[in-house]
Amino acid sequence: MPRSVNSVASRAKRKRVLELAKGYFGRKKNVWTVAKNAVEKGLVYAYRDRKARKRDFRALWIARINAGVRVHGLSYSEFIGKLKKSGIDLNRKVLADLAMNHPAAFEAVVKKVK
Repeated sequence: MPRSVNSVASRAKRKRVLELAKGYFGRKKNVWTVAKNAVEKGLVYAYRDRKARKRDFRALWIARINAGVRVHGLSYSEFIGKLKKSGIDLNRKVLADLAMNHPAAFEAVVKKVK
């Protein structure tokens, strides 16, 4: 019995990977073996960086809050500690937005905490 090769599925799989490689530079976009490696690596980066994005944003919010409270004579850690004690339930994302875009509202929060 002759060997049967499912070329339809093979072509579809290659086509799917080459579609994902659209926009890559040079051989990465049209040579199967190079494109396959580039797409696999890109998907690994995408998975990793979906997790890292959350850490990056938290660090950005903390930096913005710290800059905002330093003007009022507090450090970030003091501010967060007093915020928890006073029972104000605002997350870092909201606090950072207040510090950047609504300084008067942020100042009111800081005075309430002090």
